[in-house]
Amino acid sequence: MIPKFDEYKERFEIESDDVIKPGLDNIRAALLKAGNPEKGLHVIHVAGTNGKGSTIAFMESILKEHGFTTGVFSSPALVDVHDQIRMNGFPISKEEMDNTFMAMKEAGLSGTLTDFELLTVAAFLTFERLAPDYVLLECGMGGSLDSTNVVDPLVSVITTIALDHVGFLGGKIEEIAGHKSGIIKEDTPVVVGPLSNEAMHVVRIKALQMNSEVAVYGDDFKVANGEFIGKAVHVSIGQRRMKGPHQAVNSAVAIEALLQAGVSMNEEHIAKGVAKAALPYRFQEITEGVFIDGAHNPAAAKMLTETIKSEFPGEKVDFVIGMLNTKDIGKTLDELIPVAASFTFVTFPHPQAATAEELMSSCQYNRKRVTKHLDDTIILRRGKDRKKIVAGSLYLIVSLLD
Repeated sequence: MIPKFDEYKERFEIESDDVIKPGLDNIRAALLKAGNPEKGLHVIHVAGTNGKGSTIAFMESILKEHGFTTGVFSSPALVDVHDQIRMNGFPISKEEMDNTFMAMKEAGLSGTLTDFELLTVAAFLTFERLAPDYVLLECGMGGSLDSTNVVDPLVSVITTIALDHVGFLGGKIEEIAGHKSGIIKEDTPVVVGPLSNEAMHVVRIKALQMNSEVAVYGDDFKVANGEFIGKAVHVSIGQRRMKGPHQAVNSAVAIEALLQAGVSMNEEHIAKGVAKAALPYRFQEITEGVFIDGAHNPAAAKMLTETIKSEFPGEKVDFVIGMLNTKDIGKTLDELIPVAASFTFVTFPHPQAATAEELMSSCQYNRKRVTKHLDDTIILRRGKDRKKIVAGSLYLIVSLLD
């Protein structure tokens, strides 16, 4: 479900399937019909269970400080389909989307692709026409069979690997690592964040097979005492708008990825880019004492808990939670309990949303309740003594702020 996407499909009489069909044969055939718009792009390809959007946000901000233009393709849509394809930080316009859909219609792509495959082609066509200096390309799901995995990138980036989308990617870390490492291309550098031993083993084997050098967070580069420390570069990065220990790691992965991609940079612009980088709905304070965060799986919830501990030492917070029923609800909630004062569960408008009652039954904490009234839950007002965190799904957050 991609908001406003169907409007373009109907207007330009292009059909596509609203399903997930992992594989690259169909999109490769479609791109060939469209003139292979992906071939001339300077791509940094990013996969990972969590941290993709944040890492891209850091890269986008650093590149902007250096005067480079950027194109970003990401998912899911936060408001509507336009924000999944961005130029220089802004969603593309209706006119640009019209131009792109006309090109797909003329290429005869109707009926050959899924929605996400069609949107991926749309991104490549848009970037070919607008010609950004760098394209920051986010995998939709997995890696090896994701429709974005048709590029020859400057560098491949794997931020984190944890259990998610187990129905498609498998129920073991090694299986998921196999999918993520599928974006590694021959003789192309790879940058990876902190991974478990099991995941790192899979990534290193794949990189060896592809004759690709691997730069690993903690071994080859890191952040320590406010400095990025690489093999040849030390940069003081100071304060960040994006809070939490994990965002320091994401900033380091972003810097190393740009270095490996051969981007010419200087210390001052790197530091400014890291400081200014922002991403909607990642520990974002929307009103005094009320924060929103898209933590939607156990690994992301653990990072949110660490952020709360570092930003509000010794404090407990009130959580408002809504989640998709495709996620590991119980383990996600367990990760939040150490910093929880209370849980309020909500049902929000999405075909895969878990009900508030389902969420509450999966919660092992005693101070919990259900509410049916999204506009009457003091969601946007903090309690008398505690801060409030709204989390669980980006779809929930968007529905509340729409």
